[in-house]
Amino acid sequence: MTSGERVVVAGAGVTGLTTAVVLAEAGTPVHVIAEQIPGVTSLAAGAMWGPYLVEPKDKVDQWGRRSLEVFRTLSEDPTTGVRLTRGIEASRTAESPPDWATTLPGFRSCEPAELPAGFTAGYRFTVPLIDMPVYLDHLLRRLGDAGGTVEQRRLASLADVGPAVAIVNCTGLGSGTLLPDPEIRPIRGQHVVVDNPGLTEFFSEDTGSSPDLLCIYPHEESVVLGGTAIDGEGDLAPDDKAAAGILARCVEVEPRLAQARILDHRIGARPTRATVRVERERWENGTTVVHNYGHGGAGVTLSWGCADEAQGLLQF
Repeated sequence: MTSGERVVVAGAGVTGLTTAVVLAEAGTPVHVIAEQIPGVTSLAAGAMWGPYLVEPKDKVDQWGRRSLEVFRTLSEDPTTGVRLTRGIEASRTAESPPDWATTLPGFRSCEPAELPAGFTAGYRFTVPLIDMPVYLDHLLRRLGDAGGTVEQRRLASLADVGPAVAIVNCTGLGSGTLLPDPEIRPIRGQHVVVDNPGLTEFFSEDTGSSPDLLCIYPHEESVVLGGTAIDGEGDLAPDDKAAAGILARCVEVEPRLAQARILDHRIGARPTRATVRVERERWENGTTVVHNYGHGGAGVTLSWGCADEAQGLLQF
């Protein structure tokens, strides 16, 4: 392979790495360029599968179903960081369940006695839960095993990638300046990671558009507690007040967390736009560019479906 024969994937978050893996495992020479490897926002993700608050719905449903299929397969290997986990999504108002939840294994409405105080409705189901640091390492290993290469550097523009037959733009918020795309904006998210006091089931609240989220995602040794969704804010510095609020909300639902030792604070900025952008353009010099960004808080959920679509859009 010469440098001019390769496909360059810009960005090494979950979207970029998944796209690179799909291409490399299909036999395409792939080179990933990113300032952060893996991307800090993907490292900070919760992450539970669920196509929530993201458009366009018809495409999101398709992309999400494909990703769900892959995650179910990955859950059979404990080294991937993906596990099928049972738990509850609840609401403080009598809401109908999201349509995507009703198709998941074990779906049923909760009995009142199953719900914490203050909640009026809830639903049980089984869903993939992803330990992101472990999972992103899994993707990097797969990429290397398939012959893909990785380069850590900051791009001044997409044209700065060097020789390539095609470019896949998975730069997330970076697309705001690299393209530029004025439609993309950050939504700050923060999680607190604590020792696992023995939790095996997840709990999440359907908080709608509130900036204060409530989620409890147990992994083998740790629990990821969330969270926040502050629209328009991209600062990644830890916020002690937000962390205290996260802990208080989660302890109210699960008292066993009260004495859990804090292990980490994870902060990211979800790359959000009105609709996810997965489309192809052709530069005047003949280079094919496929855009795959703007997934908001559903980057993990849509990753495999969007990667497959990006692959299909590459035409040489």
